[in-house]
Amino acid sequence: MFTRKTFNSESDIIEGCLKGERKAQQHLYERYSSKFFAIAIRYTKDREIAEDVMIESFMKIFEKLDQYESKGSFEGWMKRIIVTQSLLTLRNNKNLSMEVNMEEGSDFVNHQYELNSLEADDLMELIEELPTGYRTVFNLYAIEGYSHSEIADLLGITESTSKSQLNRARNLLKQKIAEQQLKERRING
Repeated sequence: MFTRKTFNSESDIIEGCLKGERKAQQHLYERYSSKFFAIAIRYTKDREIAEDVMIESFMKIFEKLDQYESKGSFEGWMKRIIVTQSLLTLRNNKNLSMEVNMEEGSDFVNHQYELNSLEADDLMELIEELPTGYRTVFNLYAIEGYSHSEIADLLGITESTSKSQLNRARNLLKQKIAEQQLKERRING
């Protein structure tokens, strides 16, 4: 009698993928694709490019799965692959180049702002509007949890450039938040 294999645990999925079982690969893809697409789009800001990044990342995950040593979380290991693939795409795509502008925006006014009234979706939209270099460093540091030395290694920049880009990203976000709140006050006031 034919029994349909189910993948109840992460280790079942990993084992199935290591054996090349299509159902296990499909299960892994379905479980993580939307989360990984969201990561890719945070970096690329383009749906088609993000889809390509996600697909290439899953191909690498399947290809390198035997290198996963069960140290740390499996999702974290895969997430590192998707972030790395996103960064490689940024580097290789001329239209998405990492601008590291040390002059622009160094004299931001320190705006007062309230994060309470800002929804998470609104904040993500503001982050997406940041220049590529600022957005990439901000995502890596504030969202993915990388250190400045790790960011420097990933992007081929210095730690001080990473810190500078993060500071400028934060200042630009503060400015955008203040502008948005001022606009809302005018509309509601």
